[in-house]
Amino acid sequence: MKGFPQVCFIKNTVKNPNIIIGDYTYYDDPAGAENFERNVLYHYPFLGDKLIIGKYCAIATGARFIMNGANHRMSGFSTYPFQIMGGGWEKVMPRREDLPFKGDTVVGNDVWLGYNAMVLPGVKIGDGVIVAARSVVTRDVPPYTIVGGNPARVIRTRFEPEVAHKLLEIAWWNWPVEKVSRALPAIVSGDLEALRRAE
Repeated sequence: MKGFPQVCFIKNTVKNPNIIIGDYTYYDDPAGAENFERNVLYHYPFLGDKLIIGKYCAIATGARFIMNGANHRMSGFSTYPFQIMGGGWEKVMPRREDLPFKGDTVVGNDVWLGYNAMVLPGVKIGDGVIVAARSVVTRDVPPYTIVGGNPARVIRTRFEPEVAHKLLEIAWWNWPVEKVSRALPAIVSGDLEALRRAE
């Protein structure tokens, strides 16, 4: 991006079909933003889980997504994954349904993930959420909420519930880019009436 070489729209850089990125979502990393996939860990094809990130998200350097492949079976006396070590130990290969599986990880639209934030498997992050730097998101986050810490907890909501509800109805991120461009003053202003007029 002009003046920001460490920033990259990542939709077209991701090759894994189980990682779905929305338009205009960017990753900021001086070590190579185009290599975003290195931040999606334990994402094994045989599990089939997806990472879905919405439109217009801002992902800071070092944000990581831990996928379901990181989960170890906990129903036995040991959590050690003997089966992947070979040497005959594969005889205790668990069935897929025996493994902890928390589903797809979903990040909404217009979400800001701070520096070194970590999102655990199966978490759903709502539209307009802000995740503070170095936070570990272990559970779902409602739209237009600010969370932080380890584990991440609600710091505050960004707007009154009726404003958040109206923003979700307006869903400006689904507008054609030309309309977004025309409505930028309203989108960045915090003036709900101006945004309604731009609809």
